[in-house]
Formats: sequence, structure tokens, C-alpha cells
Amino acid sequence: MQLGALDDLVMPTYKPRPVTFVSGHGATLVAATGDAYLDMVAGIAVASTGHAHPKIAEAIANQASRLVHTSNLYGTEPQLALAERLAAISGGMLSFFANSGAEAIECALKLTRKWAGPDRSTIVATQGSFHGRTFGALAATGQPGKQAAFQPMVPGFVHVPYGDADAIAAVLDSGVAAVLLEPIQGEAGVIVPPAGYLTAVRNLCDEAGALLILDEVQTGLGRTGYWLAAEHEGVKADIVCLAKALGGGLPIGACLAQPPIAAAFAPGDHGTTFGGGPVQCAAALATLDVIEDESLLERSTVGGDRLASGLDALGMGSVRGRGLMVALELDEPVAGKVAAAALERRVLVNDATPTALRFVPPLVITDEEIDRAVAVVGESIDAI
Repeated sequence: MQLGALDDLVMPTYKPRPVTFVSGHGATLVAATGDAYLDMVAGIAVASTGHAHPKIAEAIANQASRLVHTSNLYGTEPQLALAERLAAISGGMLSFFANSGAEAIECALKLTRKWAGPDRSTIVATQGSFHGRTFGALAATGQPGKQAAFQPMVPGFVHVPYGDADAIAAVLDSGVAAVLLEPIQGEAGVIVPPAGYLTAVRNLCDEAGALLILDEVQTGLGRTGYWLAAEHEGVKADIVCLAKALGGGLPIGACLAQPPIAAAFAPGDHGTTFGGGPVQCAAALATLDVIEDESLLERSTVGGDRLASGLDALGMGSVRGRGLMVALELDEPVAGKVAAAALERRVLVNDATPTALRFVPPLVITDEEIDRAVAVVGESIDAI
């Protein structure tokens, strides 16, 4: 079958695609031309267990051959098992299953409003944050450029500088229901807050009687070396949002909440047709198994140290990050050109900002692949 050009057939919400991929394995993607590319993007931190992991593929195929969909009017065994697994990981939180990170955020926002009541509706978020592109998630996002074309925004959000606990303290009044944070800002270029920041915000929320919502969509499930990035400071949130790596590549998100907070919802308050479907949940269970069985939490730490050290040794910019969530901050706004040059050399890297290259590869990436990526980035910077 002869196919037309994808960009002639879909809405222009993405830049023209420079390459079409047809298969993958581990940290490698194979293009329609047969060329192999080293993937340092992982579908933007999605393919943590690598592409086409055989255990996850088998779980998807087995479940698809048994039951694909029932709606949430009925229960399924994979959904129950996944809820139990996430409760164990999160210390007893209850799950709402969605289809994406943005939907998990929307659930968190609605749950917060329902829990707090109409007299306490403000949510404090941070400048530079990214929480999704649906209207609620976009209003929470601290990037005016992404909001400009879609005004007016959903009201009820206040944005303060990221990493500044005093700025949060200054706006925490009786009308604030929650503070919403990324433990590390991803879309902004892997911005790591000062040590103790999450702990300070947790204490401020406790003092004010406000909820702490952590957007772990990108940082969660091993990306930084722990199941949840907040574990680096031993902080427990009231609500946690997950997605990306959860489904091994299939679309699934989860909004987790402490039981007393989750109890604010009643039947009919929120819902989704496809969320938590049996195939997606089977994929998620297999993904969590692989992360455990292959010690990918530890691998994230070790691999991340190697990647950060290698990039730093290039002497071409400053390096920041945690685990296998790393950024190279360049001295000039040429990240897009560097990413394009790396693509020509068959290595995928992401220009998160004009000056920052973001590296969020599969956690299964080998030392040799990390070294190759670093070398190609160095060559690409030299080339421009």
C-alpha cells in the first residue's frame, strides 16, 4: 500500500517529521530506510524499558487476545492488579486511571477543587512549568507563550518562580487549595531545584492546610533513580500524577491520591471511557516488572552519572540533571541546530529550549551507547 506524506494528512501541530521509524529494540530505532538511530529521547521519557521489550510485547499480546475493553462500568483483573502495585509503590495511595499525563493533571485539579470547596480554589504553580495542553493543565502551566493563543485561561492559578520556597510562602493564604510542582522541571530544560526545596514546600503546605500535588509524569517510575523523584528528599505528596513511562509505550496515566483526599470524589464526579483499560494495565504491570527485574532504578543512577560526566567532559556547556534525566546547557541558542546535526549522525536528542539539550534515553541504555551519544553531541557542536 502506497502511503501519502504524513504531514499532508494530519493537522499542523508538529514540525515536519525528519524521519519515519518502523521498528525498534532497546535504545535503537530503525527508520523506513533501514538506518538505525540511537534514541536519547525515548518518546520524551516514555520508553524507559526500551523499544519492543519482549516481556511487555508478550503481555500486550496476551491481554489483547483475551479482553481489550469493558469501560469503567465494570472491573478487570489487570486494573485491580495495577492499582495494588501503584499503592505499594506510593505508600497506599488510591488510583484514578487516565490516558495521559494531561488527563492525570486534570483529575488532580478537579479532585483538589472538590476536596477544598468553592471558598478555597486557588492553585499555586510555578513559572517555567509544563503540565499539559488541555485547558486546565495549560492554565496550570507556567509558560505564557503556550497560553497566548488560547486566552482566556481557566482562572484560579497563581505562578511563582520555581525553586523559591519563599515565593510560595508569600502567596499561601486561606484561598489556596494546593501547590502544584514538578520535582524537576522537564520541558523547561531539566531544571533541578535547590536541595531542600520540596521539603520546604511540603512543610509550608502542612502549615497552611493546602495540598501538595507533584507532577511526576516525566520524573516518575525510575527516571531519576527512584520510583518517584520526591523520594530523593523523602517527601510524600497528597496527590501524584504519573504517565509517560507507566505503559511501556501505551497511553496510560494515573492520578494517585492519599485516601482521605481521594474520598472527596463521589460517583459521577470524574470519569473516562478508555482509562485503565485491560491492555494498557497489562502493559503497565509488565513495565513495572521489567523495571524491578532488570534493576533499572539503579541503572538510571549509574547511567546518568556516566552521561553527565561525559557531557561535562566535552567542555561545551554546563550539565544538570538527576539519574537519566540530564540537560546540557549551551552557551549560545543553538540547541536546535545541534539536535539536527546529531540527527544527521543518527543520534536522537531533544532541544528542550533554544539553549538546552535534553537527554532522557531508555533506562536500558548501555555504557557504550551513552559514550557514543556523548561523542556525537561533541561532533555536532563542533560541526556548527
